[in-house]
Amino acid sequence: MKEILREIGMIARALDSISNIEFKEFELTKGQYLYLVRICENPGIIQEQLVEMIKVDRSTATRAIQKLELNGFIEKKGAANNKKIKKLYSTEKGNTVYPFIKRENEYSNHVALEGFSEKDAETTFDFLHRIRKNIEKDWELVKKGNKRNY
Repeated sequence: MKEILREIGMIARALDSISNIEFKEFELTKGQYLYLVRICENPGIIQEQLVEMIKVDRSTATRAIQKLELNGFIEKKGAANNKKIKKLYSTEKGNTVYPFIKRENEYSNHVALEGFSEKDAETTFDFLHRIRKNIEKDWELVKKGNKRNY
């Protein structure tokens, strides 16, 4: 069987490394741009939704969110009906950086799909989506403290 997950991992690490270097000028490091993009695209999202969306553990998300807030990219606001629930919003600074991050993402997608037909790109997306859905089942299982059976 082909080592598909190794290939996906290498692609993800290369893109993450590129992004961390390119976004350093904005003082965004270690994947913080992922959180900022999701918050910009989903104003008022709560941390737990963000954790589910990005597929990270709560402590990793907490650190990233704290750094983004400390650096003025996002702000937390209490929900109108429950002040304990903190909703996340992008600040003016975050909104200024967001278009650059989006352009970088679009460029990376373009480079990644160079030489692919529209049908190839759609098929690749469909396959990757199915792979993600399969992996999410185990992610949910392990996240809840269970072990996988190999």
